[in-house]
Amino acid sequence: MTADGMQWIGWVATAMTVASYFCRSPRTLRAVQAVAALVWMTYGVVISAGPIIAANVLVAAVAAWTTWKGPGTVGRLGD
Repeated sequence: MTADGMQWIGWVATAMTVASYFCRSPRTLRAVQAVAALVWMTYGVVISAGPIIAANVLVAAVAAWTTWKGPGTVGRLGD
């Protein structure tokens, strides 16, 4: 993959992450964030960046879990 192609993956992931904050429904926001995290993981794999991969595995898992199981299934900070 070319350097430009790699950068485009990162830019798409960035755009998806930013766009998620414009979602009106919390469930939609979390679903978009889960997909964005998958794109970030792809970017991390392409550039061989372990921290990007690891962080987005966690984000994708929590976003997906709370999207389909509901936000009350994961403890909130301060509880």
